Amino acid sequence: MNPSRRDFIRKACLSGGAILLAGCKNGNVTAPAGENSWQPAYAKLEDEGAFEARVEEAYGLLEHCELCPRRCGVDRTAGKRGFCRAPASVVAHSHQPHFGEELPLVGRRGSGTIFFSHCNLRCVFCQNWPIAHEGRGRTASDNRLASMMLELQRMGCHNINFVTPTHYMPNILNATRKALHRGLRIPLCYNTGGYERVEMIRMLDGVVDIYLPDLKYMDGREADRYTVRGAFDYPERAQESIKEMHRQVGELVTDDRGIALRGLMIRHLVMPNRIAGTRAFVEWVAENLPGTTYVNIMSQYRVEHRAFEYPRIARGITVGEFLEAMEWAEEAGLENLDKRSLAQRDVFLRRGG
Repeated sequence: MNPSRRDFIRKACLSGGAILLAGCKNGNVTAPAGENSWQPAYAKLEDEGAFEARVEEAYGLLEHCELCPRRCGVDRTAGKRGFCRAPASVVAHSHQPHFGEELPLVGRRGSGTIFFSHCNLRCVFCQNWPIAHEGRGRTASDNRLASMMLELQRMGCHNINFVTPTHYMPNILNATRKALHRGLRIPLCYNTGGYERVEMIRMLDGVVDIYLPDLKYMDGREADRYTVRGAFDYPERAQESIKEMHRQVGELVTDDRGIALRGLMIRHLVMPNRIAGTRAFVEWVAENLPGTTYVNIMSQYRVEHRAFEYPRIARGITVGEFLEAMEWAEEAGLENLDKRSLAQRDVFLRRGG
């Protein structure tokens, strides 16, 4: 009898421990240099005696919240809520091994994703709208968040993947320090929609190992049109934040199994009618980052939430739209495209495009 998907995932998650490999260099593969020599960034920050002060500084921001470009200025510690609707405590929808992320994150045991509720962007076509728009989830203390991280590590996940983390950044820092003292030793992945203040990203320097930002829109008018209450400054904010992310962690570094340990991985969702500005996106990456930067050109746009109300995005993308996006990426000189995207392109080409 073939094992069920649930049985497969259960066995995979119970079969391993934390990543403890080293010998890192820029690139996708490197040889191990002995166990216990690799350290996550946050462990080094604690060894330097700087982590506690960073947590205190971040928590002070909740009293006049300007964590994201919306800069609402509300006192979340007094129960006030801004655009994102997030309280002072974390609201999390779920935490689990995830096998649908990029291959360097997933490996054999999954990426340890924690899906946070609420969002500072709220695109009208959001595929996770019950979580991001409606805020479905449960309130969790920082101690509980630390426990979630440790549970994922015990399951054998290769990293802790914070999904939509921007509005909970202070909680994440505090929980990470608590988890570190309880044995956390795997990389942190900051999985963001890209609408960030570069000042806040700088506060993550020395804490985050892997950045996984979206660069959704290259035209502020499109960002303004397809996000709740608009976000005309999205391209500028995302681009300057991504450059800071690269300054901190550089290009993707993996262990000898191809599992991500550190680095920048950028996502870009191809949209109907060239709404996302894909050609401008690949040209921006080529001009501002190394050509070997890991880039995932994604084809999974679908009509979700309120997208049916907007005629230009009320359909899926065509094969031609995806193929032209991949062609533009290669023309721009991007050398490290996501393997699944390349495989999908090849399938389409064999079928006649």
